[in-house]
Amino acid sequence: MQNPRLAYRYAKSLLDLAIEQNSLDVTLNDIKTIDEICSVSQEFVVMLRSPVIKADKKLVIVSAVLEGRINILAKAFIDLLIRKGREANIPEITKAFVTQYNSLKNIRIVKLTTAVAVDDTLKQTILSKLAANMPQNSVELNTVVNPELIGGFVLEMDDKLIDASILRDLNDVRKNFMKNMYVSELR
Repeated sequence: MQNPRLAYRYAKSLLDLAIEQNSLDVTLNDIKTIDEICSVSQEFVVMLRSPVIKADKKLVIVSAVLEGRINILAKAFIDLLIRKGREANIPEITKAFVTQYNSLKNIRIVKLTTAVAVDDTLKQTILSKLAANMPQNSVELNTVVNPELIGGFVLEMDDKLIDASILRDLNDVRKNFMKNMYVSELR
């Protein structure tokens, strides 16, 4: 039921309204709170997408969950989405809002995947090297641990991927052995 155009339009509307009301950072925190709730609670997302539960009941449930956690603008926006029957798209809209905010503020999200947890000094070194290559942007580094990499790292940014992992090296060696250039393929 993904609809990226719808998510983009609603997120853009909220972004414009937040800029107009000088509450962009507050709205970002509210949207991140809603996104975190959607990420943590699968039951919440299932409730939002349920055609059996009526809109007025969803309004009561969402109000109870978000009570005291978000400000008026985000609350009114979520209420509007529910009244318009777009509550199933709330997780998508929150992600689109964060993406548009990052684009507006020139924030680049970089994902670093390593085999073991990375300490703060290495994170700062990587951040400084990335910032030196992109002086007009600020960089936000997200780290993920994946023991299957064995060693090395995988760096993802936008549509670029730098794979310097041991797992990739082993897969390359495996492909070369499978190709076996020295055995003639007679039959």
